[in-house]
This record gives sequence, C-alpha cells and structure tokens, in this order.
Amino acid sequence: MSDHFVRPDVQALLDMLNSQPGPKMHELSATEARGMMTVMGAMAEEELGDLAVIRDLSIPGPAGTIPARLYDARESRGAGPVMVFYHGGGFVIGDLDIYGPYCAEVARQLDMPVISIDYRLAPEHRFPAAAVDCEAATRWIAGSPAELGLEVTGLVTSGDSAGGNLTIVTTMALRDNPAAVPILVQHPIYPVVSDSNDWQSMRDFAEGFLLTKDSMDYFHAAYAADANDYRGAPIKFSQEGMPPSLVTTASLDPLRDQGLAYVEVLKAAGVPVQHRSADGNIHGHITLRKGIPSSKDDVAGNLAALKAMLAEVMADA
Repeated sequence: MSDHFVRPDVQALLDMLNSQPGPKMHELSATEARGMMTVMGAMAEEELGDLAVIRDLSIPGPAGTIPARLYDARESRGAGPVMVFYHGGGFVIGDLDIYGPYCAEVARQLDMPVISIDYRLAPEHRFPAAAVDCEAATRWIAGSPAELGLEVTGLVTSGDSAGGNLTIVTTMALRDNPAAVPILVQHPIYPVVSDSNDWQSMRDFAEGFLLTKDSMDYFHAAYAADANDYRGAPIKFSQEGMPPSLVTTASLDPLRDQGLAYVEVLKAAGVPVQHRSADGNIHGHITLRKGIPSSKDDVAGNLAALKAMLAEVMADA
C-alpha cells in the first residue's frame, strides 16, 4: 500500500478542515490554540458514553496539585493493573475533557481503570514541567494511596503525540528508579521522540494533514525541550530494560518516521515490541473517531493487541 494512500473518510475530514478560513493554530496564542482543540474535539470526537466511574482526583506534585481523572467500567474491583494516560497536544494544548471519550473507551475495552493526567502546559510551564508532573503522578498512583481507592498491582503507561513522549520518559524514569509497582507494558501512540524535524515523513506531510511542520515548530518553541536530556529526546538514550511495548504510528503523520525509528531502537535494545500502523490515517485520529469513523477500528485493534500483550506479561509474572 502506498505511503500516501488516504482513506475516504480521512480525505473528507481533511477537505473540510483545509477549506476553513481563518488563522492556523501556529498563528494563535496558546489560549486560542487550546480553544481551537476544544472545538475540534466537540466536532470530531465520539461522545463519552456510559461508564460506572468518572471521578476527579487531586494528586500531590512537586509544583502543586496535579489534576487527574479516573475512568472505570466497574463501580468496584479487586487488585489489578491500572493504565496511566498522558494526553497529547504538543505540550501546549489538550486537557482531561478532550481526552475523556478516548479514556472511557479504553476503560471499557480493557476492563481496566484508566487515570488521565492533567500535567502543566507550555509556554506557561516549559520543559521539563510536563515530564516532572507525569512522573510524580505515576509514582503516586503506583503507591495505591487511600484517595485513589484502588489496589494497584502494576501499571500500563500510554499517551499520544506529546503524551507518547511522556509515556516513554515516564517509563524510563521508573525503569531507572522503580516505583512501588512495575510498569508492565507501555503503549506510546504516534509519539514525539526526537528534537529534530529532519524526517522524510515531516517533509512529505508538512502541510494539509492536520498536524503541520509549522505547528510542530510552534510546539517545540513553546516547550523548549533540552535535547541533551532524556526527557527531551528519548530516542537518543538507552532503551535497554524497557517493558514490552506497543507502538502505534499513522502513515500520513509528520511524526511517522520518528515513531518507526523508535520501534527499531527498542528492537535493537532487546525490548519485546509490537508496531501497529494506522494506514491511510492521520495524526490525532484516536480523538477524531466521529470525524473519521474508521478510526474506531484502529483504536479497537490497538487495544486488542495491548490486552493480549498485557495478558502475556501477567501470565509470565
């Protein structure tokens, strides 16, 4: 299949978005850009749906309280693993509400509690604020605090785009300095793993495929990550000893090639890794399931693979 194949429902959404007048995201303030993402979510993402538990949490962090939200398909459950989810948005946009429908769907399909982390955003809080918050929140969850009301036996880390970066760097931090329970599996979704935009996919899909090179430059400038720090460019640092990993990319994504490169780095480090490609789809599709109905199948396939991987890890434990 051609790298430039576009699904019909993806093309329809892109045609609509690309025909809209007005400024582009990279021409807006951070506050305005966040509003744009909220509007996009309301238009193109599925509804939250029914769920037994949706509860806000306040997690103590090194710079103050970190808001979070718990999603669970059951009113109560015994000891077991929990997913910690870090939302996308270039470290600048994104929030608990926009990612609520996706997290609820994960909770339903995996029959697992999902805790979404509302880390500090740039440019008000530059690098490494997001990574610091995500590590602190994940360590707190791992300790099964009374406020959580769950007995956590292991963690699954996951997130998309910037949240894919936060997935990887949080997992690296807990690999090197373990928390109360281990990370069993990580699931980065079209992750940012490099400080460089010098990738063929960035050139091929720089314009017209939702995420643009100009937007990536905007996000990089706002977050101001240090490429000499593992949290800024994790692909440059050792991945040995990482847990089994499920990495998702999209074929029309400017970030595709760095995600593929990360898969190869994991393989070279001896990490069990599976890669799933959303062929003919774009960056951001996990939260565009109404606008791109075929994305529901991508999400279901990812979660089925994740569920199988987790079952295998737990059986071997």
